[in-house]
Amino acid sequence: MNDALDPRPRPRSPRVALATSTEAWSLDEDAPLLTAALADVGLDARGVVWDDPDVDWSAFELVVIRSTWDYATRHREFIEWTERVQAVTDLRNPAAVIAWNTDKRYLADLADDGVAVTPTTFLTTPMPEAEVSERIAESVGSDRGIVVKPTVSAGSKDTARYASRAEDPHALGAAATHAASLLDRGRAVMVQPYLDSVDDDGADGGETGLVFLGGTFSHAFRKGPLLALGADPVAGLYAEETISAREPKDEQLAVAATVLDAARARTGFTELYARVDLLPGEDGSPVLLELELCEPSFFLTSSPGSAARAAEAIAAKVRR
Repeated sequence: MNDALDPRPRPRSPRVALATSTEAWSLDEDAPLLTAALADVGLDARGVVWDDPDVDWSAFELVVIRSTWDYATRHREFIEWTERVQAVTDLRNPAAVIAWNTDKRYLADLADDGVAVTPTTFLTTPMPEAEVSERIAESVGSDRGIVVKPTVSAGSKDTARYASRAEDPHALGAAATHAASLLDRGRAVMVQPYLDSVDDDGADGGETGLVFLGGTFSHAFRKGPLLALGADPVAGLYAEETISAREPKDEQLAVAATVLDAARARTGFTELYARVDLLPGEDGSPVLLELELCEPSFFLTSSPGSAARAAEAIAAKVRR
């Protein structure tokens, strides 16, 4: 029968929502590559703003969280949204994973599970600035730079780097003021030493991000230094990043596998996507800086074929 004359309705392509935020969709460099790759595998994919009250999420076979980068200041609202969406369709990653992973206190859980994690101190309740200063000094020491960030944050927003006390006697006070301000606004805070390996531009130095799609390693990249010493906390939607392709070492892949195994045991889910960010620790061995299971950039432009791999992983969820 001539297709043009066939009166039978044609099956529509499965619909996939790529959850984003109002400002982020046009800034997300992954979006056009991923949308095109999803079309190539027969999926009708589109960016949908997560907090748009007019969206019928049940109209999509799958909702994939991508660039919801404004969630940090509306965390409870965002978590409630994930629960509502999951009640009517398939959400990836699942709501329980998002609730656990969007508060960086998950690092303490992973450390308890034996994962090598960047040394981190958490401050959770308001306290006098002098006490904050003491806690930071105890955790970081006098010869290491200081990083202060809220435990719920995206794109390094409200994160800042300070010099060591040995380099600048006023740095500790500035870091304490920043941390105390966040605590006074009801935001939990994490304090970490600034690892010098971030600035190492050698073949093995700097931050390495490893992207996993459908539970399988896809590609890796090097991320250049992000936090300028003495700069104000990041105020925009996200900090600009310098990305280049990198071939991961076996040791990094092994650490990433350990991280993901621990996360799966904690949450009870195998992730659709994940990004494991590692740094060389004090002894040169990889340590976990961050595990991204909510809205990580995949940096698809850094790895030919990665958009197709992401699309295949998503298609497998739709068609299972």
